Amino acid sequence: MSGPGVRRTTWAALRARRRALGRLAAWSAVEALPALLGGVFVARAVDRGFLAGQFGTGLAWLAGLAAAVLVGAAAAGQVYRSLGAVVEPFRDELATRVVWGALRDATRAGGRADSATVARLTHQVEVVRDTFGGLVLVVRGFLFTAGAALLGLLALAPPLAGAVAAPLVVGLVVFGASLPAMVAHQRAQVTAGERLGRAAAAALAGHRDVVACGAQERVVSDVDRRVTAQADAERTLARMAALRSLSLGVGGWLPVAVLLLAAPWLVRQGLSAGAVLGALVYVTTGLQPALHAVVQGVGGGGLRYAVTLGRILRTSPPPAPGPRPSTTEAAACDVAPLPTQVPATPPRRAAAPAGGTRPAPDAAGPPAVALRGLTFRYGPHARPVLADLTLTVTAGEHVAVVGPSGAGKSTLAALVAGLVPPESGTVHLAGVPVAGTAPEALARLRVLVPQEAYVRSGTVGDNLRYLYPDVDDATVLAAVRALGADPLVSRLGGLDAEVDPTALSAGERQLVAAVRAYLAPAPLVILDEATCHLDPTLEATVEHAFARRPGTLVVIAHRISSATRARRVLVFDGDRPLVGTHDDLLTRSPIYRELVGHWEDPVPAARVPLGRP
Repeated sequence: MSGPGVRRTTWAALRARRRALGRLAAWSAVEALPALLGGVFVARAVDRGFLAGQFGTGLAWLAGLAAAVLVGAAAAGQVYRSLGAVVEPFRDELATRVVWGALRDATRAGGRADSATVARLTHQVEVVRDTFGGLVLVVRGFLFTAGAALLGLLALAPPLAGAVAAPLVVGLVVFGASLPAMVAHQRAQVTAGERLGRAAAAALAGHRDVVACGAQERVVSDVDRRVTAQADAERTLARMAALRSLSLGVGGWLPVAVLLLAAPWLVRQGLSAGAVLGALVYVTTGLQPALHAVVQGVGGGGLRYAVTLGRILRTSPPPAPGPRPSTTEAAACDVAPLPTQVPATPPRRAAAPAGGTRPAPDAAGPPAVALRGLTFRYGPHARPVLADLTLTVTAGEHVAVVGPSGAGKSTLAALVAGLVPPESGTVHLAGVPVAGTAPEALARLRVLVPQEAYVRSGTVGDNLRYLYPDVDDATVLAAVRALGADPLVSRLGGLDAEVDPTALSAGERQLVAAVRAYLAPAPLVILDEATCHLDPTLEATVEHAFARRPGTLVVIAHRISSATRARRVLVFDGDRPLVGTHDDLLTRSPIYRELVGHWEDPVPAARVPLGRP
């Protein structure tokens, strides 16, 4: 083992499964029965049977050995079954740790989901599972097989037991002394491989920029340096295999040489030929294979186990005790919560006014959204997506955000929701700074519905109530009708019907997510192209429903018709976003006119046919 964390975690996993280890030990003792009896039975078969002219007696002793082998083989099946009871719970604990850590990183303020990291870590969990099982198996096998062989050798010829045990212990000491260096070199080899992979991936991803900047030689030199480092690490690790061979030679083959060279002298001292042959059986079929298995297992899989488990422990902290916190994506977007999560629920929102019109913005309280000097770019040398943006959205206001593809609309939505941190500037929601605010607190302030909606397994009602678990059926059905989702809910079988997420189209998933957000108690709703897969009529129905919903609405528009329904519009017009009404921006913004369909400069403001898209 390497490092206190790996040792502590391993021993904790073993101590937590003492009963399963006890069963494993019991079956291992039965499995080792041939190793215990093999040499004695062979010696008796030779001395009392074949050399004494009693052929039947010799066969009887060998038949007894065959029976012991059959018993051991039957026990081997139970050994593997007991091994699963030790290994699989440990694997589940590590998988929980990795998933919890990935959710924590993805849902903290400024965090981002990284599926590649999760895939790499879950692969590492499987590596740990396999190597942990292999370690338990080979160490257990060595302890019981070598122990049984030494006990049998002690019963057969006590002087030989000491002569065989001495080189065995020396071989184990040599191997144990080399383990720390082996672990260090294994870790260096893994690290070198990861660095090479990152360097090669970066070079391939940016090859056009590399060529454009004339940096080919520099990039090739950097990748070449990584290749050389990994090759050096591989060669060093290969040289360490010589130490394993040395320990095997001393502990496994030296006893055989000792027995063969000393056989004539032992026979002259009165030791029978059967006893010498039995001692060779113990060494060659018991001690030597057991030592080979433990050296190769610990020296191969054990090193991978120590390095990989150490990597998991460093990158994935243990889950916090107590109830799991609700996640930002779960509470703000469309990600299913862990089974123990219950999103925090503030008092129910007031019902929409009977007249169906949106309440007037509340200018007295803190603004729903306040952006001050907001700057964001994807990389230190990249062109800013947003530069010194200042914007105030009054509580109760309906704002649409429009602009060409890639202008930064979804980036703005992520910044407002607190999913990514700005390079500079501040974001406040209802007077609360987004930076440093816990995800569960942000979830009570806003709900973000992304373009790719999430529907989880469970009932239709479970999906719709996800952000408001205590809402009653009547309120849910009213929201379904308001957003035009009643045909979908009826087709699925009602609120209590089980839903298969894979059977829903992208538009149907968006409709489920829209109803879910509509029911959420958060006062701010951000729709990030959340209706792009709906037809224009249903999209208008959804947006009209959200416009009547009490609270503040920010729509990242997929169609320009969304802007005509908003009270104010933010348009990404070149380097300087513009804010105004639909009619105002038709006059001031060429890009907005193009988006709306006005390809030529409008006539003077008094003659502009306002209100017509």
